[in-house]
Amino acid sequence: MSEIKKDPIEVTGATVPFFTYQEGETQVYEFDTSKCGPPDPMVNAMSGLNLIDAPGKRLDMINHKKPMGLLDKIGQNFNITDEELEGGLVKISFTYKEGASKEANLKDASCDG
Repeated sequence: MSEIKKDPIEVTGATVPFFTYQEGETQVYEFDTSKCGPPDPMVNAMSGLNLIDAPGKRLDMINHKKPMGLLDKIGQNFNITDEELEGGLVKISFTYKEGASKEANLKDASCDG
């Protein structure tokens, strides 16, 4: 099985590298904040969620734990799944939720969720 080619992408407001690739019909964006402390996971997630502006796009966040403040803040605006990864990390995937994603307040990146 061949490795997926991930291309770097510039994301406004991001403090860690973001990458993008195609997975079937889905455009995937991903970033890793597993070695970052607050507020970087929230700041980068909010920046990346601006990319999820239509169906067929997904944002994958790799983090050291489930970001409950973030999930409380925008959980009603996106479809969210999580997956445990090796080494105790977690991958949180965000996809577009019809009628709700455009209503998300992605400017408020404070961690007081």
